[in-house]
Amino acid sequence: MTGIPLLITFFLAIVLMIVAISKFKVHPFLSLMGVSLLLAIVAGLPLTKIPGIIGAGFSGTFASIGIVIILGALIGLILEKTGGAIRLADVVIRCVGEKHPQLAIMLMGWIVSIPVFCDSGFVILNPIRKAIAKKIKGASPIGMAVALSAGLYASHVFIPPTPGPIAAAGSLGLADDLASVILAGVIASIPALIAAYFFSRYIARQNIPTKELEEDDAATTKSYEELVAEYGQLPTAFQAFAPIVMPIVLMALGSVVSMAKYVGPGCDLLRFLGTPIIALAVGVLLAVWVLASMNKMDKFYSITEETMKTVGPILFITAAGGVLGKVITAAGFVDFIKQNAAFLASVGIFFPFVISAILKTAQGSSTVAITTTAGIMGMYSDPASMMSALGLTSPTAALLTVMAIGAGAMTVSHANDSYFWVVTNFSGMTPQGGYRTQTMMTLVVGIASILSIFVASLVLL
Repeated sequence: MTGIPLLITFFLAIVLMIVAISKFKVHPFLSLMGVSLLLAIVAGLPLTKIPGIIGAGFSGTFASIGIVIILGALIGLILEKTGGAIRLADVVIRCVGEKHPQLAIMLMGWIVSIPVFCDSGFVILNPIRKAIAKKIKGASPIGMAVALSAGLYASHVFIPPTPGPIAAAGSLGLADDLASVILAGVIASIPALIAAYFFSRYIARQNIPTKELEEDDAATTKSYEELVAEYGQLPTAFQAFAPIVMPIVLMALGSVVSMAKYVGPGCDLLRFLGTPIIALAVGVLLAVWVLASMNKMDKFYSITEETMKTVGPILFITAAGGVLGKVITAAGFVDFIKQNAAFLASVGIFFPFVISAILKTAQGSSTVAITTTAGIMGMYSDPASMMSALGLTSPTAALLTVMAIGAGAMTVSHANDSYFWVVTNFSGMTPQGGYRTQTMMTLVVGIASILSIFVASLVLL
C-alpha cells in the first residue's frame, strides 16, 4: 500500500486507537499493540516479518530507557514518603516570600513534580496551598490552585526524571544525553510558567463557582506547621535536593567531558558516573540515605514495590508506542512523507505538537500522549524515521521535538484526564469551574509553550 490510501489507513489507525482507549476503555497498551498489528496487516507487510517488527519495536524501548524510568520514579516516591517534597516546598516559600503566594506555590509545584508525579504532587502540596491562602490576606485559593497545577504540569511534561520526558528522549535517540534534555526542559518550562502565572492572576479576580466539600476534615484546616508535624522530622534542605540535583550534576559533567574529548582515568570515571543509569542510581542511593536518616528503612521494600506498580504500565505503554512507530516505518508511511517533504517542512516542529495534543485531548493521559507520539516520531539519527522525514535530524532538533511533544501533552486537560479531577476536587471547584480554570490554563500554557519552541526552532535549526 502506498500514497493516499496509506495516509488514510494511518489516520484511521490513530482514530481507532483513540476510540478504543477513550470510548471502549481498552487499556492503552492493548490498544496500541492491537492497532499496530492491524495496521501492519492492512498495510500489506509480509506476515512472516510482522512478529519480528513488533518484537524489535517493543524490546528497543526497554533496552534504551526502561531502567532510567524505574530509578527516576523510585527517587520521587522516596522523597514523597519521607517528607522531602515538603522540605522542597519550604525552601521555595523562604526564597520567594509570602508576598507572592501564587508565584511561590507555582515554583513549589514545578520543583516537586520533577521527581514526583503531578497527581501526587498536587495531593502533597494542596494542604500547603490552603494553609498559605488562609495565612495571607487577600490570597485567592482558586488562583493558587491554578498556579500550583501549572507548576506541577510544566515539569511533568518537560523535565526528566519524570517518566514521560525520559521515554520521549529515549525514543528520539537522546537516552545518553539526558542532561541536555533536562536543561531544555527547564528552559521550555519558563514561558509556560510565565503564561500560567498571569492566567492564575486573572483567575484570582474571577468568580469561580465552588462547592462545599463533603467533609471539612483535618487535612483541610491544618496549618503548615501541623502538616510538617505529621512527618515527624523532615529531611534537611540538602537531603531533599541531593537526590535530584546530584544526578543532574553528574550527567552534566559527563556531557562536558565527552564533548571536550578529555582523556584519562578521572575522565573515564566522570563519563561512567554521567551516564543516565549510573547518575540516577547515585540519586537512588542518596534517596535511600535520606530514608535511612529518617529511620524509615522498614518502608523501603514497600516503596520499591509501589514504584514498580506505578512505572510498569508506563514502561509497557512506552514500548507499545515504539511498536506502532516501527510498524509505521515498515509500512512505508515515512517514505510517503519524504515524497511530500516540501509541504511538511513548513509544518516542522508543529507536527509532533499536533499529534501529541490530539492524543492528549482525546484520551486524557499526558504520559500516553508523550510516549505514543515519541514512538511515532522515531530516532532523529534513523533515516527511515518520521524525524528524518520532517528534516529534524540533529540532536538540537530532537531536543526541540521532545519539548514540542511535551507541550502537546498538556493541551488540553479536561474530564477524561485524572489530573483534571484531582485539581478540581481538591480545590473544591465544580466541573464547570474546572473547565474555566484547569482546562483553559492548559490550553493557554500549551499554546504559549509551542509558540516559544517554534521561535527557538527558527533560531537554532
